[in-house]
Amino acid sequence: MAAGGAMDADFAAYLERVRGHRAELRDSVAAVDEALASPIARGGAWRERVRAALAELSHDFRDHVDLTERPGGLYASVRRDSPRLAGRVQRLLREHERYGEDIDAYLAVLEHAGTMADLPVFREEVTTLMGQLVRHRQKGADLVYEAYDVDLGGSG
Repeated sequence: MAAGGAMDADFAAYLERVRGHRAELRDSVAAVDEALASPIARGGAWRERVRAALAELSHDFRDHVDLTERPGGLYASVRRDSPRLAGRVQRLLREHERYGEDIDAYLAVLEHAGTMADLPVFREEVTTLMGQLVRHRQKGADLVYEAYDVDLGGSG
């Protein structure tokens, strides 16, 4: 942000990248939800569909973390421009760590485990994680709005 609260063109362009990436992340979460909702009785086909969707989500989530946490990125800018929001930034950072670990752990189960004894329990756990990711996106949008009066969009 420039002096006097006016947003500079570089930061505005960066926020457009954040907005675009939010759409990718939303689509990845939706793809995992859709895969989870397919018939579990398909066994190996169900596992492969969920694995592929989680692999894409893992990639998109890592990109999200890189985009928001990089030096001069969103979280550093919010801390600099709106120090009152630093605690919320810290909570989002902790969520990044936890959700990244969870995504990778579920993906590892699908990639390396033999048979899973309880697919319905696995599905419920991953479904819960997808809800947490939706709320994480909402908190991020709220943070940007409070810091910069910019709406990242609920659908994007």
